[in-house]
Amino acid sequence: MSEKNNRIPFDENNYTHNIHRNNERKLDRRGFMKTLVGAAGVFAVSSLPWGAVAAKELMGLSEKEYPHKKIADLNKIGIGEAVDFKFPGEHDDALLIRLSEEKFVAYNSACTHLQCPVFWVKEEGEMICPCHHGKFDVESGSPVAGPPRRPLPTIEVKVENGAVYAVRVKRYES
Repeated sequence: MSEKNNRIPFDENNYTHNIHRNNERKLDRRGFMKTLVGAAGVFAVSSLPWGAVAAKELMGLSEKEYPHKKIADLNKIGIGEAVDFKFPGEHDDALLIRLSEEKFVAYNSACTHLQCPVFWVKEEGEMICPCHHGKFDVESGSPVAGPPRRPLPTIEVKVENGAVYAVRVKRYES
């Protein structure tokens, strides 16, 4: 074997060490941790305004009044009858029940246990959730049987000009 083939084709110092040797320790463990903590701090500070907006919105939900939405005409709802409607948004199912000539109650109709639909059973005078046999009191929306532990969110209604309107959602407060 010739000596020519065993020879390293470039200077050994360049082969065993980084070309930018003076810069190779710029980001050691301590520097990496400082960068990581700094990035986390920047993220936390940048998300504060959004958290404040969300908190302000959540605190005002119980008092938030939505544009009044017509549910039904008075002459189309008999005593003991119920009407399904959407409120406050198009994906929020709700239920209006006429209890007497002048008394109406309305609730969000998603069960507070696992969001199954709640139905009005006129013959029994009960609001039931068929998923897990939950029952709610029609006067208050409070659970009376089954796994639900929280009442249904109440929808405040207003009777005006021969019709029933949804006005606002009263949130459950623990």
